[in-house]
Amino acid sequence: MTGPIRRLAAAAAFLASTTLGANAFELGVIGFQFSAETHARVANAAAAAAEAKGWNVTLLNSEGSLPKHAEQFDALIARGVDGIVVAMGKPIEADAQFEAAKAAGIPVVTVQSGSSPHALVEIQSNEYQVGAQAALYLLGQMGYSGNLLQSRFEMNTASRIRGKVLDAVLSENQAVTVAGSFSMARTQSWRDDVRSGMQALLLQNQGSVEGIWASFDGQAYIIDDLLMAEGVKKGEIPLVSVDGGPETYRRIADPESALLATVMIPFEAMGEMAVEVIDRVATKGEPISAIASGPYLFVDSVLVDASNVAEFLPK
Repeated sequence: MTGPIRRLAAAAAFLASTTLGANAFELGVIGFQFSAETHARVANAAAAAAEAKGWNVTLLNSEGSLPKHAEQFDALIARGVDGIVVAMGKPIEADAQFEAAKAAGIPVVTVQSGSSPHALVEIQSNEYQVGAQAALYLLGQMGYSGNLLQSRFEMNTASRIRGKVLDAVLSENQAVTVAGSFSMARTQSWRDDVRSGMQALLLQNQGSVEGIWASFDGQAYIIDDLLMAEGVKKGEIPLVSVDGGPETYRRIADPESALLATVMIPFEAMGEMAVEVIDRVATKGEPISAIASGPYLFVDSVLVDASNVAEFLPK
């Protein structure tokens, strides 16, 4: 091949590669609050799955701010991305953005956010089942009697449902008394909020607590640290929560930790599922009805305690 022809071939190859890059599927991924580990896990898994397909990804963190969440959504729509994944988003508060995305022909899949009539589907765990697993396990450890402390979060759909299921279980088990309940505010300093609130409840009920329920693992870590600082050993005050993750499994396996069990939700798998749904609908032309029969795609949860935690620990 002569020099000019070689240069022409190289230029053509470069043009083809840049054209392919320019035509790559553009996915926007919005996580509502990356300081919440589960939000970050879903968003990062979705981004990694999309990049593995050769897609271009814009990964955004709303930092727990509803105005910023809406602005990021608007920016992705204005850019004309090909699809959007929303992790732990706010379909009610951001209804205008969801509607605008649908009007623009941009498929949106939500994860652990609640359904929207403008989204393709919501991928979530069955929080009613999750709530029952956590509540019944904890009451079993308490012998279905005694004083219970609660750490709740009413401003998140999933944790609110878990709390409502706990209430239903407690209504049928009158020998368990709610000795104290703390409800976390949605603040950027939520860890400090939980620490001060639960520390106050523990001091008020010192020596008379038979169990503690936490609406998610992040709360449980803070409570666990408080209990360990007081010398509480595993099983003395059963502590149960929901989510799952490496730190949770480490604590469950640690004899010094009071965290007894969690209901594991496969957040990484949910992020990957979101990308797969968008791929099947947006690039392969499948109808959403072939993927989901309603507004939800449910994933299975697993209760993790001392009996099976070894399966989840790093090998």
